[in-house]
Amino acid sequence: MDIAELKKKWTGWTFDEVRFEIEAEPLAEFSLACGETLPRYTDPQHPDFQAAPSFAARFHGDRALPEGFPSDREASFDGGKAVEWKAPIRPGDTLTARSHIHDIFEKTGRSGGMMFIVHRMEFFNQNDERVSIVDWKMIRKL
Repeated sequence: MDIAELKKKWTGWTFDEVRFEIEAEPLAEFSLACGETLPRYTDPQHPDFQAAPSFAARFHGDRALPEGFPSDREASFDGGKAVEWKAPIRPGDTLTARSHIHDIFEKTGRSGGMMFIVHRMEFFNQNDERVSIVDWKMIRKL
């Protein structure tokens, strides 16, 4: 598999878009489940109530990869998520999340070569303000 060709062909264009309506109760429940104690994340009555910074990681789109992407998902495994907080997510927000393949690269480890596919979801609120970026790494043995 030519990693450079995959990267050239499949990165940088949106292949999925989904919307999410944000409600107060799930924001507080998520924060409490994560062990958060600050009232601005756990108490909907707090004047600055908002989602915990990692909240957007709970969402996923309709597609993990673009249609036709040459990857065997059954031979892949989850390499974790990274969340970049940009602005508060608040109750009443309507988020639009757009997905694209951000990067494809190869690494060699003790068990041999591995291909990393970085699926990026960028979240925008109803004012088209970017509120979060979530990168999800999928790893496949080569």
